[in-house]
Amino acid sequence: MKAVILAGGLGSRLQPFTQVIPKPLLPIGESSVLEIQILSLARLGFDDIFVATNYMSEYIEAFLGNGSKYGVNLTFSREAKPLGTCGPVLLLRDKLTEPFVLMNGDILTTLDFRDLHDRAVAADADLTVVTKEMVTPFNFGKVTSDGPYILAIEEKPDLRLEILAGIYVLKPAVFDLIPADQYFGIDSLIKEMLAQHKKVGRHAMKEYWLDIGQAEHYQAAQSAYDEHFDHLKKPS
Repeated sequence: MKAVILAGGLGSRLQPFTQVIPKPLLPIGESSVLEIQILSLARLGFDDIFVATNYMSEYIEAFLGNGSKYGVNLTFSREAKPLGTCGPVLLLRDKLTEPFVLMNGDILTTLDFRDLHDRAVAADADLTVVTKEMVTPFNFGKVTSDGPYILAIEEKPDLRLEILAGIYVLKPAVFDLIPADQYFGIDSLIKEMLAQHKKVGRHAMKEYWLDIGQAEHYQAAQSAYDEHFDHLKKPS
């Protein structure tokens, strides 16, 4: 099985950390974000992993090597310019001849990638999107009304939103919808497919998930390492 990890972002929201270390290699416990992702994929049978780079690409390639220490084959691609969250896969088109997992390089999750892959392959859709329900406290009382009268109030209800989790499964057919050498996000691909009345699959995950794109979330990741990822030992 194959997977692509998007590791080309600047990590602007995590400066000054990312001025020295690229975001996907920021340390988490005894490992790093990218290594945890690679080890998680390897553990579930993914043997070909592609890392799409841009910012500090030489650093990332030198750090990870060819993947043998993680038990996988690592291949790197470099963007000559930023291509968004979907454009980089077109650089790997000749190597991605079967369905593959695509994920952002700043996500920590215990998602069962094999189960996701198998379900997406069997689905009648060329793109499957992983979603996650997020619960956010709302700081005001909610009012239900009818004209000049209040019918009910709910004090500080939780907001429940289903969000894109930054993880997808793509089948090769979607390559025909991605413009070459242009910045093109996965959101644009989803909108284009929906506009063409093409099916977009949904995989609602229940497992642990964290986007470490902001400083407070990066701190949360340090706490989560012992609970969720300590078993994924970094190779010596």
